Amino acid sequence: MVHQRVLAGLTTIAVGLAATPALAQDDWSGMDLSTLKGQVQQRYDEALALTLDGATINANDPRYIWASEAKVQCGIALGYLKSSTRDPVSLSKCATAYERMKKVPRPPVVAPPPPPPARVCNRELPGLIFFEFDSATPGQDATQIIEYVTENAGPCNWRSFTVVGHTDRSGSNAYNLGLSQRRADAVASLMTARGIPQGAIATSAEGEENPRVPTADGVRELQNRRVEIQVSE
Repeated sequence: MVHQRVLAGLTTIAVGLAATPALAQDDWSGMDLSTLKGQVQQRYDEALALTLDGATINANDPRYIWASEAKVQCGIALGYLKSSTRDPVSLSKCATAYERMKKVPRPPVVAPPPPPPARVCNRELPGLIFFEFDSATPGQDATQIIEYVTENAGPCNWRSFTVVGHTDRSGSNAYNLGLSQRRADAVASLMTARGIPQGAIATSAEGEENPRVPTADGVRELQNRRVEIQVSE
């Protein structure tokens, strides 16, 4: 893995070294050989230590790439200096790679996590369930609606529930009153089955007296065959 990381950084190193001025020629041209050798040896030692630093390697730190290059180039420059020769190319590359190695990378900018989805605490009418004609069996969407009510009861601080049954205006008043009660009882049973305490639920029946859509007597209307779930804190 380390060798792959070095190979992956060769293009970056080549571009960086080519675009950087010859620092060694500017900074080291007036030094005597002994002092220059000490400067290069210091850079070589620091680069070697960084290439052996497990934390830098495991963190995929770009300084590892430059430390590897500095170790190579400073090593070449030291070889020339041992024979009392200043090699401008290796000295320049040694200095450039060392300077890049010393730059601490900025930590990545981490976007803050998105806020949790807001709970829709609609106290006006959190649950509305429709019924087929002359039926007290909740419709197919009842389960999803009741799950919404039960899941939001805690976060929305809903402590009590009133389940109100309704019918359309087809049929007698007396029959519709009983039918609306059976509808309310059916929804209340689904709520208790999903964790709402039975003592927190009250049911009532309004028959055909409070239509959602006003119609003439005897008219069948789906919007009026319903159960409304009301909540309070």
